[in-house]
Amino acid sequence: MSGITLVNQVKASKFLSGVLQPVANAFVNAAGYRKLGLRYDDVLREETDIIREAINRLPDNEGYERVYRMKVAFQYSLSHTIATKESTLKPEDDIRYLTPIIDEVAAEFAEKEDFNNIKSYSK
Repeated sequence: MSGITLVNQVKASKFLSGVLQPVANAFVNAAGYRKLGLRYDDVLREETDIIREAINRLPDNEGYERVYRMKVAFQYSLSHTIATKESTLKPEDDIRYLTPIIDEVAAEFAEKEDFNNIKSYSK
């Protein structure tokens, strides 16, 4: 998808990024998923077909790491604790590992939908 998006406009503008970056950081800290050792892509809803397909396409080691992070977070939740300062996920370690695959799968689904809806006209 080409064109100008809101995200690109915010990143390009020093003023907008300066204003919105502290708000975004506060939102991430309030969400609390890093305190459980999770990455952003770990908390995405798995109910959609696109995300399910993207998870299936993950390399084995990344899939295992994802499941391990989720099990550890579940254990923290059961014990009503959070990760120690050393175990808490740092912002630089919060890498989007699933988002590129989601974009690829969404494009494939859209292409398939377009292909399935082709109408032919005869003269």
